[in-house]
Amino acid sequence: MRSPGCITNNYFFRRRGGCRQISLFAAGFFLSLFFSLPAGAQRLSILTPEKTSQNTRFVSKLREALETKFTVIDDGLSEAAYSAVRVEGPFNMTTGTARNIGAAIGCDYFVMVNTATQRRTSLKQSYYESSAALYVVSSRTGRLVYWGLQKFDSEKQAEAEQLLANSAEGLIPDISTRLREAGAGEMAEKPSRRIEEMPPENSPEAKSFRSPVPYKRIKPEYTGVAYLYSIAATVDILLDLDEKGNILRTEIVRWAGYGLDETVTEAVRKMNWRPAERAGKPLPLRVLLRYNFKKVEKESEN
Repeated sequence: MRSPGCITNNYFFRRRGGCRQISLFAAGFFLSLFFSLPAGAQRLSILTPEKTSQNTRFVSKLREALETKFTVIDDGLSEAAYSAVRVEGPFNMTTGTARNIGAAIGCDYFVMVNTATQRRTSLKQSYYESSAALYVVSSRTGRLVYWGLQKFDSEKQAEAEQLLANSAEGLIPDISTRLREAGAGEMAEKPSRRIEEMPPENSPEAKSFRSPVPYKRIKPEYTGVAYLYSIAATVDILLDLDEKGNILRTEIVRWAGYGLDETVTEAVRKMNWRPAERAGKPLPLRVLLRYNFKKVEKESEN
């Protein structure tokens, strides 16, 4: 069953500048060298955009655990570099902004943490829930390579928060595995093919051009976990369409976590398109789709 929520979407087209040719042999060599390094040689940064005592307590435990596997950059240096990059919505970031942050810090990956404690009520009792959302981002691609949610309940707030803090160490195996997989995937990934993009309005190229249109729009699900935490977020996804309207490739270029990136990808992959055309001839095109998610409360019955 889908959770109540408001989802709006539109599609538009993204322009990119030209690219320079590089030695694929040299690039492959250095990528292979990087991803063959032991985990301890990889540099991680931990960021806490929301400054709370609970965040500080959890991050302290997380840092201790991460330092057993990775080289963790000093918090002061990380925060100074992060502050130099103006970020709106740190937990709903574009890949371009994420790459800028990673470059400013000088890390291979950065970890963002957001903790919270709230009072919840079940049918039988009230209790405290302490939760931590973790976002692990690749500095090279800006992609969200790991998202996880930890939560613990207790009748006492302090006990729920302590249980959460003590859980940080248990996250390290999953994070380590995911970073190895992400690194191998980035190394094996082939460059995307050159493909035409939407021509500027009123340009000569725009004449006789017809945009691609989906035969049927499929609405991504507003996930149950997003509903539970009242998440409002935007997810952007790039897709490459061939001259028949088939989807060749998709990539999330603004991520949100909470399962929303996956549900967007799944919905877009199910859509069929009428291809773009110029002068009546179909052509491949790169399209950027945007989906806005927002919780909508159920109306109470009188």
